[in-house]
Amino acid sequence: MRLYERYFAKQIYLTFAFVLFACSGLFFFFDLISELNSLRHGNYKFSYAILRVMLQMPSRFYEIIPVVTLISAIHVFAQIAASSEFTIFRVSGLSTHRALGSILRIGVPIVVLTFVIGEVVTPYTHQLSERVCSKMLSPSASSQVRSSVWVKDTLSGNGKTAYITRFISVREIKPDATIANILIYEFDSRFRLASVRTANSGCYVRPGQWLLYNVTETRLHNISPASSTDKDVLNPVYRSEKVSMPKYQMHSSLTPKILSVLLITPDRMSITNLLLYVKHLRDNHQNTQRYIIALWSKVFYPFAVLVMLVLSLPFAYLHTSARVVGIKVFAGIMLGISFQLLNTIFAHIGMLNTWPALFTAAIPVLIYLALGLLALHWINHH
Repeated sequence: MRLYERYFAKQIYLTFAFVLFACSGLFFFFDLISELNSLRHGNYKFSYAILRVMLQMPSRFYEIIPVVTLISAIHVFAQIAASSEFTIFRVSGLSTHRALGSILRIGVPIVVLTFVIGEVVTPYTHQLSERVCSKMLSPSASSQVRSSVWVKDTLSGNGKTAYITRFISVREIKPDATIANILIYEFDSRFRLASVRTANSGCYVRPGQWLLYNVTETRLHNISPASSTDKDVLNPVYRSEKVSMPKYQMHSSLTPKILSVLLITPDRMSITNLLLYVKHLRDNHQNTQRYIIALWSKVFYPFAVLVMLVLSLPFAYLHTSARVVGIKVFAGIMLGISFQLLNTIFAHIGMLNTWPALFTAAIPVLIYLALGLLALHWINHH
């Protein structure tokens, strides 16, 4: 790393750490205030609220790192420009292309940091946060699901089992991967309702096998009409049979990992979990648009740090007095907020209009990259 690169890197990293600490402090305060509403339930105390908010902070870091990078870089370049240091660098032979290459190299560690937080730290701490909430709240509120999780399960027919389609509702998913308050609608190969099954609890015993407890099953058996000309819709075409079982072993393609994925919003899932759930949705012939967009967004999001650095570099060429530094920082904040807003808008519009996921995720990053490069091109020729 060249001498001026080390100087830029030191200034940007120090400012980045300070701004990230300040912004995370604000988010911590607001998240803690919203968490105080849960203090009235069960054994949930103020100390647990602080712990849960702290466990949610890595996800906040992940969300604000590009904006923090932009603010930090603009502040550093504005200060350097105001003190004429950048002018000295340019007179010494620092071209726009070399400055751009240097700023991209400086951003690589922040890109790696963003990727590690989004893929390793955030999913783990989010699960720990939900476990804290689940254990400390009262039993009536201990489920991690506000209403219920619905998931489709399809078993392809083979020599031993027939083709089965199930729609499974789970109201509680506990930290030890057991489930409770289960409702299962099972359909045969002709998509006729074959049974309705309820269970108090269940656990995953081995791959492809769930053990359900206290099961009540209502089986529906088809009845042939009295005559082929009988078309009275009020005549029963099936009979029901109710069976109670203390235990029931159910073959299923679901796993606890797939169910736990459903508790996390797509933007907080890791790429591995997104790939796993997209595969499950495709195997069950379900719409994957939302999760594929989230997958590509996770791929492109760390590189938004480099785009923010490209956007910040033109501010170094705007030589103004030190009093205007605050205006430049404010402009950086507005640019960062507009990027986050555009990123969110494109994700929703792409999902509604079924745009290609790669295009939907990449276009906000490409738009702001083009803006930064155009600004540098204009500065280089004027």
